[in-house]
Amino acid sequence: METKIALRAKRRAIAQTTMAALFAALIAAGAFISIPLPFSPVPVTLQNLFALLSGLILGPLLGGAATALFLLAGALGVPVFSGAVGGFAHFFGPTGGFLLGYLFAALSAGFIAGRPRGNRRVPLLRIILAVLAGFLVVYVPGVIRLKVVLDTDWGTALAAGFIPFIIGDTLKGIAAVLIAPRLRRVAVEQMDG
Repeated sequence: METKIALRAKRRAIAQTTMAALFAALIAAGAFISIPLPFSPVPVTLQNLFALLSGLILGPLLGGAATALFLLAGALGVPVFSGAVGGFAHFFGPTGGFLLGYLFAALSAGFIAGRPRGNRRVPLLRIILAVLAGFLVVYVPGVIRLKVVLDTDWGTALAAGFIPFIIGDTLKGIAAVLIAPRLRRVAVEQMDG
């Protein structure tokens, strides 16, 4: 017969696995809200928001695992990348750096916000810093990869892969700051309950 501690640990592991899978699915679902831009190979999606939220809400390890699961599914050909496509070749295309940046976003936002535990609240300033860092680490590898693939100068790469997204990502960042604290509490309840 299993002890209460063993049962609680098993329930927690199941809840954590479920939450990671849920966020991987949310990141994938973000691909279906994809707005192509005529001047850029990078579309507007919600995937960066969901990758960021995975780290903010689940912490660096589970958030990173959720994002890695999403990337693995896409690499294996599941159509989870923007435009409902998949395949390993997309990591070498113009948006490949952004895909890698999603993992960096989940990890960095998770490390800054910390792993959710009990009733501990994360200060708002820390959430804001986590959001800013999360978006920044999406753009660094994204713009670098875009510059290399397009064989262009930095100004053109920034004009195609960063500048058009500032307003939208500011709005996504505000949404993340507003919803992350509440969703962290819900995640803790589900994983510790």
